[in-house]
Amino acid sequence: MIGAQFASVLTPLPVLVPMLAAAATLIAGRRPRLQRSIVVLALSTVVAVSAALLYLADRDGTFALQVGGWGSTEAGMGPLGVTLVVDRLSALMLVVSSIVLLAVVFYAIGQGIRDGDERQPVSIFLPTYLVLSAGVFMAFLAGDLFNLFVGFEVLLTASFVLLTIGASKERVRAGISYVMVSMVSSLVFLFGIALVYATTGTLNLAEIAVRLDDVPEGTRMALFAVLLVAFGIKAAVFPLSAWLPDSYPTAPAPVTAVFAGLLTKVGVYAIIRAHSLLFPGGGMDRVLLVAGLLTMIIGIFGAIAQSDIKRLLSFTLVSHIGYMVFGIALSTHLGMSGAIYYVAHHILVQTTLFLVVGLIERQAGASTLERLGGLAAASPLLAFVFVVPALNLGGIPPFSGFIGKVALLEAGAQSGSVLAWALVAGSVATSLLTLYVVARVWTKAFWRSRKDAPEGHLSGPAPAALLDNTDETMDIELADRDDVGRMPVGMLAPTGALIVVGLLLTILAGPIFGYSDRAAGEVIDRGQYIGAVLGGTR
Repeated sequence: MIGAQFASVLTPLPVLVPMLAAAATLIAGRRPRLQRSIVVLALSTVVAVSAALLYLADRDGTFALQVGGWGSTEAGMGPLGVTLVVDRLSALMLVVSSIVLLAVVFYAIGQGIRDGDERQPVSIFLPTYLVLSAGVFMAFLAGDLFNLFVGFEVLLTASFVLLTIGASKERVRAGISYVMVSMVSSLVFLFGIALVYATTGTLNLAEIAVRLDDVPEGTRMALFAVLLVAFGIKAAVFPLSAWLPDSYPTAPAPVTAVFAGLLTKVGVYAIIRAHSLLFPGGGMDRVLLVAGLLTMIIGIFGAIAQSDIKRLLSFTLVSHIGYMVFGIALSTHLGMSGAIYYVAHHILVQTTLFLVVGLIERQAGASTLERLGGLAAASPLLAFVFVVPALNLGGIPPFSGFIGKVALLEAGAQSGSVLAWALVAGSVATSLLTLYVVARVWTKAFWRSRKDAPEGHLSGPAPAALLDNTDETMDIELADRDDVGRMPVGMLAPTGALIVVGLLLTILAGPIFGYSDRAAGEVIDRGQYIGAVLGGTR
């Protein structure tokens, strides 16, 4: 009883705290130190609250909070209003995302919020970042389709601002593309919500799950298809992923890191909920398996063709979404366990790699492979912070990427279908090609000397080690930055912290995968979710 009361107090805080803090940071717009203190305190609070919710959800099971207190007098209907639901899956997503958001904001502060350039709207960055955080948390907690839509729109509106911060031509151009794609996705989602409401008469996820059992199969599949298109765009599932590599690389490093690590995973989370809670039975599994395979292969081929590290990582981001779709589409306990574990792994690793790219730009003044070289000699520490998450992304044992992929491969082998075996082969090929891609970055950016880079003289002033102690003259007229070669501790520390958290997924793989396994069981056994929302008990 005490645990339930405590959970009901904690459940709305991941949304309320960032929103209230965003208002406070706007008021403190002329006091940057106070702004930063508010943001760090707010996100630290969310980390603590999320950890408490994870513990309670794992101990007591799913619990729901009805915000507004409206009761329904109609027989067979649950409560009306805003429903917030915490189960093992949503609690895990809250913990991982809050840790990432806190680390990235420390990184941004260490960077001086875009180096304190007077041309950048610095005072807007932190409030918008908090609004984005609230939207992400709202999406994970939403117990009805409309508030899931609200969570998406809150985070997307904030992302529009963050993506175009500074208003350079490249960012505005990328922002326009991102806005158009996001608007299409939102319209499709809104259309899907209207269809679901017209069919079931409710938007509460638990009630929809119950009422769809009486809906004809064809209608259910049509509804699922519409929602999959909306969520597939947000998750960057092929063929709905072409927008991502053109949008993310232009943003500042902290923004790109958050986008790459979190925003697509909100779409993956929505796919898990729709697939397991609303439309169980595997009616669209073949479509999802094909989409997962194409997402892996086409994404990694796109990465191979890139010379800019940001675009390269954007394509690997798309590629590895295919692993998560693979696990979901298998519709098995082990497949879902692997997918959930891989989502947590990928959020941490992908965010870390984009933060490392920001450090590379600091150290060498560029992120294009044609202009990079000698970074291992110039900064062994930078080489280390790149190689650990890079090997993790490639799935080298014993890292968490290897553990997640082995679980997915085993689940595919157990399924035994032709498509599942095709995904197993595609997963192995994608993993090997990912290793090739990160090895290519290592050999070109870190291992070779700067003088061997085709455009090494264009990337700005650099430490002597980058030049292999030659007498070549750098074309410093093309590099007007005076901070090249320096990596602030405030940027290195949060990057290192995320590397440590990523390594904990390996060191504590047994208990963490055990948690993922319990979360998968809870997701597949949708009766627990429905009972918590409609039955009033956990």
